[in-house]
Amino acid sequence: MAILYGFHAVLARIKQAPSSVDEVLFDQTRRDKRMQQCIDKVQAAGVKATPADAARLEKAAGHRNHQGLVAFAKELKKSTDLFEIIDTHGKHTLLLVLDGVTDPHNLGACLRSADAAGVHAVVLPKDKSVGITPVVSKVACGAAETMPVITVTNLARTLEDIQQAGVWCIGAAGEATDTLYDVDLKGPVAWVMGAEGDGLRRLTRDKCDQLIQIPMVGSVESLNVSVASSVCLFETLRQRQFAK
Repeated sequence: MAILYGFHAVLARIKQAPSSVDEVLFDQTRRDKRMQQCIDKVQAAGVKATPADAARLEKAAGHRNHQGLVAFAKELKKSTDLFEIIDTHGKHTLLLVLDGVTDPHNLGACLRSADAAGVHAVVLPKDKSVGITPVVSKVACGAAETMPVITVTNLARTLEDIQQAGVWCIGAAGEATDTLYDVDLKGPVAWVMGAEGDGLRRLTRDKCDQLIQIPMVGSVESLNVSVASSVCLFETLRQRQFAK
């Protein structure tokens, strides 16, 4: 059973797979237009909408940051075979590999950008990485429920397997000499992004086919991992659309 909360996450699931939602709890004290529109959409989709007090909402969500909306839903079936995904998409394959992202807000933002940019799967290491939590789902605004998120035991070995499948692995590193805009991204690509603060681990870095930096002219030394992922993914999308 998945617990979804917040307007974006709940409404995204209602839109994508209403039959998977068992019940939606909503704040019985709210009478504003946004909440009423949400309740109307839930009921129009044939899903039970139940008024609830603050205590019940907080208990269901696990905290107070639920925006007065909590849904109980079934887990959606997504492909968990990375190499089946690569075979399916072939030369158009686009992957996002996140090396040790532990902040749920960052992971959620990465998933949201990955979905928007057309990523086919997100790869996470089993250790030193946050999983799909309710916070991740809320920040991802529905992408956590539709994006294949594949957890692997050995990230370095998985990168080798991805390369053997014909996908070019590009790591983002501030000390790289090549820039994002020097790279041809129209073929099968896996973007490899490092954790908050520490960046790519040495072994992960060594396994990449190429390292690039994002050109910056301001005083900051690095970008948040979710922002850096967005920049790289949307440059990939730009190049591919321009090539059509």
